[in-house]
Amino acid sequence: MPKMKTNRGAAKRFRKTASGGIKCGQSHRRHILTKKSTKRKRQLRKAAMIHSSDLRSASRMMPYG
Repeated sequence: MPKMKTNRGAAKRFRKTASGGIKCGQSHRRHILTKKSTKRKRQLRKAAMIHSSDLRSASRMMPYG
């Protein structure tokens, strides 16, 4: 049986946590930042956890981690 391939797009966007969750970067931080408040932009720096409904498909894309 050959090795499974990791989806390279997913590997660059997500990281697995020790407890089995998957964390990702927040969206809405690329452009049109002048109208967003400083507080909002600062809070978007923090990593977010993937929603539970997307967890299964994201973990399939990254079998090794």
